[in-house]
Amino acid sequence: MTDRPYSTSAFRDAARALAATGQRIYANGWSPATSSNYSQRLNADFAAVTQSGKDKGLLRETDIMVVDMEGQPASAGKPSAETLLHTQLYRFDANIQAVLHTHSHATTVLTMHWPANSITLEGYELLKALEGITTHDSRLTIPVFENTQDIAALAAQVDKEMRAGHISHAYLIRGHGLYTWAQDLPACYRQLEALETLLAIELECRRLRGC
Repeated sequence: MTDRPYSTSAFRDAARALAATGQRIYANGWSPATSSNYSQRLNADFAAVTQSGKDKGLLRETDIMVVDMEGQPASAGKPSAETLLHTQLYRFDANIQAVLHTHSHATTVLTMHWPANSITLEGYELLKALEGITTHDSRLTIPVFENTQDIAALAAQVDKEMRAGHISHAYLIRGHGLYTWAQDLPACYRQLEALETLLAIELECRRLRGC
């Protein structure tokens, strides 16, 4: 019997998986230096999340901590300043089990150079890597939110748009990066890899078109 409100073994497994996934993400150039944050749900009330200021290329199990669904620490460590964007997703949908956030070159340039409030990906075969998409003849519109240091306000804005049905697989923050989520960590990484690849392709296509 334990007085911990979450399983120690579940946390250990999540920390190990997040550290390994973070190193894969860093190797792809999507999370330079100490940018980005990753998390995995532990149960209905708690999630494992990367600590603030950790070099993602050197991410270790000890760089992961536990927070409650209000983003408050439930273990030693300082959580990322953007933790509320993770817990918003977990509160919104109990089926969401993992959240990954990156700061890639492509997402930064696309959202800074083209000041639209969304980016649409259409006709790409790789869209089929995303949950629920079964044909290349599909269109995915990814909303772009303005960057802000008021993370609570941004989380509330995201929640409102999700409840209105305006967000499905991901969203972007201008000049900042991508958020995506899934029913488990491997699926979330697969989705992230597909999205980052598609956004890099979209950036190259726009450069070639000169638009």
